[in-house]
This record gives sequence, C-alpha cells and structure tokens, in this order.
Amino acid sequence: MGEDRAGTVDLEAVRAYLRDLQDRIVAAVEEAEVRHGGTENAARFREDAWEHHGGGGGRSRVIEGGAVFEKGGVNFSEVRGADLPPAATAQRPELAGRAFTALGVSLVLHPENPYVPTTHANVRFFLAEAPPDTTEPAVWWFGGGFDLTPYYPFPADVLHWHRTAKAACEPFGEAVYPRFKAWCDDYFTLRHRGETRGVGGLFFDDLVEGGFDRCFALVRSVGDHFWRAYGPVVERRADTPWGERERAFQLFRRGRYVEFNLVYDRGTLFGLQSGGRTESILMSLPPRVRWPYDYRPEPGTREAELAHYLHPRDW
Repeated sequence: MGEDRAGTVDLEAVRAYLRDLQDRIVAAVEEAEVRHGGTENAARFREDAWEHHGGGGGRSRVIEGGAVFEKGGVNFSEVRGADLPPAATAQRPELAGRAFTALGVSLVLHPENPYVPTTHANVRFFLAEAPPDTTEPAVWWFGGGFDLTPYYPFPADVLHWHRTAKAACEPFGEAVYPRFKAWCDDYFTLRHRGETRGVGGLFFDDLVEGGFDRCFALVRSVGDHFWRAYGPVVERRADTPWGERERAFQLFRRGRYVEFNLVYDRGTLFGLQSGGRTESILMSLPPRVRWPYDYRPEPGTREAELAHYLHPRDW
C-alpha cells in the first residue's frame, strides 16, 4: 500500500459519520421550515428506505411543498457491487472489474423563494476491493464538496459562503482551499453554455493524500461546515418578498441546473450505472423548470446581473 493510502480503513466510522450528518442536516432544514413558516406551514422530510440489488441500500429523505423548500433531498446510501461502473473507472481503468463499496451523503435543496439560492453538497467514500488470488491491495478514496447556485446573488452571501468553505479547509494546509475551489469552478461548468453553474464552493475527488485519518478528518470538516455556510444565507433571504417576474427567472435558471446534472454530473452517472435507485438519484432535479427559447435578460436588470457571477473569480 502506498504512503498516501496508509492507515487502517474504518468503514464503520465512515458509515456512522455519514448517517449522523444526514440526521443533522435534516434537522436543520426542518428547523428553518418552522422558523419561516410556522408549525402549520412547515414541511417535514419523509423517509424512504431501500435496498440495493448488489448489497447495501440507503435511506432517502425528501421534503416537498415547504414554507422555504419547494423540494429537497438529503440521502444516505451504501451500495455494494461486483464490478465498478464506468463512471468510477473512467479515470482509473486499472480498477475495472473490482468489487466495490460506495458510501455517501448527497443533498440538493431547491427553495421556493427565488432570492434563496439552490445548493448541493455531498461527501462520499469508495473502497475498491482487492482482486481475488492476487497480492494487489484494496484501493480507497474520498470525494465531495458543496456549491451554491443563486438566482439573485448578493455579495454578502457569496463572501460568507466562500469564507466558510475556506474555514473548512484551513486546518489541513493553506493549499487545500485554493485547490478545491478551483476544482469546483472547473467541474461545475456548463461548457456548452460557457458559464459556471453557480458561484462555486468546494469540490474534490480521489482524495488519499496523507492517509485515511487525515482524509476522513478533512471530509468531516467539509460536511460539518456545509450548514454553517448555507444556513445564514437562508435566514437572510427566506422572507424576502418576490413575485411572478422573479419566479419566471428562477424557473429559467433551474433549467441550467438540470442540464448540468443530466449531461455532466459524474454522481448521477455512477448512480444510474451502478443500478442505484432511480428516484433517489434524480431527486436532485427541481419540481418546476422552464426553457424559454433564446431568453436573454434585459441589460441593467437584476436578472442580467447574475451573468457577472457565473465565471470563476477570487472571492
């Protein structure tokens, strides 16, 4: 085993952390629902437990029709299979044919109010088992991150988001945040549109540097900082008045979100290729969306302002 992959892999610790993270984020979302909608209008998550044909399964938690969140999902999964799917081996062809275990928490939250950004986060762990009758070692890696997709961006929100993302990375070295930020900007790009999906955040994959304990600690820090980054933005914007104009623009921009998830997102491809539960994989898609032909916001409007945010920059 190489130095970067040193340390004992503690699958049970990863599983316990991810399940707890799911619980904590679900509780935070439901608390926001009550604060802004009262107990009568607040929505709660419903849980849908499922099993995977190759082993393992998950618990999908979905919220719909809330006072704050029109649709959202916070999912835990632990999937096992006899053969890593193409989405996982495209950059690691030497691992093709290995049995695997994949654990993760993945979430997407689509608020109803256009002034509250959509957000996505996930943290995940892969273990590609050693081939039988060989001396080759098992191979593991972590991945994850979080990103923000505003419709009507506010500089204060974007600065808070990135400062919190930086705080999640700082204990692990000065080079971590710039690297993960640039990776996020590059990954969440709609290349056919020439724009980023939103204002970025963090993204990383194939994380093994420093061994299991360091990588697991970094992943926990990213997971723990997600709501610290997103929660204050929700609190600032959830009660902002909005009308049909803002709603129409939000639905238009949601179309870009759908395009990315269905064309580029490796997590979506992995889930479908591994025979995952389709409803859980596609819970990331918004409930309402529109694709008006060749729509262009009027210059000088708040809608046109968004374009200035859809390119990588140092926040």
